[in-house]
Amino acid sequence: MADTRRTGLNELHRELGARMVSFAGWDMPVQFPMGVMAEHLHTREKAGLFDVGHMGQVLIRPQDGDIASAALALETVIAADVLSLPEGRQRYGLFTNDTGGILDDLMFANRGDHYLLVVNAACAEQDIAILKGLPGVTATHVTDRGLLALQGPQAAEVLARIVPRAADMRFMDSTTLDWQGHALWVSRSGYTGEDGYEISVPEAQVEALARALLDHPEVAPIGLGARDSLRLEAGMPLYGHDMDAGVTPGAAGLGWAVSKARRTGGAREGGFPGAGVILPELARGAASVRRGLRPEGRAPIREGVVIFAANEGGEPLGQVSSGGFGPSVGGPVAMARIPADIPEGTTVFAELRGKRIPATVAALPFITPSYKR
Repeated sequence: MADTRRTGLNELHRELGARMVSFAGWDMPVQFPMGVMAEHLHTREKAGLFDVGHMGQVLIRPQDGDIASAALALETVIAADVLSLPEGRQRYGLFTNDTGGILDDLMFANRGDHYLLVVNAACAEQDIAILKGLPGVTATHVTDRGLLALQGPQAAEVLARIVPRAADMRFMDSTTLDWQGHALWVSRSGYTGEDGYEISVPEAQVEALARALLDHPEVAPIGLGARDSLRLEAGMPLYGHDMDAGVTPGAAGLGWAVSKARRTGGAREGGFPGAGVILPELARGAASVRRGLRPEGRAPIREGVVIFAANEGGEPLGQVSSGGFGPSVGGPVAMARIPADIPEGTTVFAELRGKRIPATVAALPFITPSYKR
């Protein structure tokens, strides 16, 4: 544990009885005494507070003062339309490699004279190196701020009690709000399928803000276990599982993230790593894509489980990339990259401990998202 990093909430997690685990080089809470299932359902019904301080926060500033030049620089490494993003708005994007694979997924926000990027903890070092190599911009890794996520149907009501302007934000808005004289970088977004916020807060105040939110009876602390089951039900991919450097955006079911302007025939077609692989595949459709599965029974099928077309014999169709029990849907759910032409409702078979379990190909997400519009 000597080299394991700690967020500014580490002591609070322990005070609250969290079970801590090493995750992407960080000491993080996997669950609290409430337990994963109860934490999951609490977030769906009320509001859950997540420590996401392990994520990487990066500021991108144009050296010539022109935000458009920073946007175009980012478009050389991100397969998304950065240039058209209005000030005060946030968008999802993908870092790609020369073979069309995904190096990481991220959120980027236009904050007027600079961009704020939030990247995955396990990929942060790689991503920051890519960004620091961009000409014409200054990339700054933010190391003096924590990051919280407040998620759930009562998240807006709770946050508005202490930061009233938060209630006026739309889904994917990004702005700076004041809390007791401290600047909060707030986006109305999250990773659960619920309405909510991600809040960047100065490290010195992160524990105080967390305690202020937890003082409200609607809010409970939530660990990585429930964060994973919530995002799985919401059909959200996880880097290193549902996508990686060998999986294209089309195969990951993330072709929508490659904006029209960056596609074949678009105003700024290509120009990002792997465009020669990614764009033709998006035009014709990937042969295999990330699909939803609803296994029969109560036993979850987890990552690595092989999927077949029949209950015996035959070649594999693909394998599960994420799977587990969905507390809100009351049964197991999974995602797997399988042929795109298999119709929804088709029964396939997951080979689990030598037996093949029927599973229905299902639409994603498994729950109806409740984002603020």
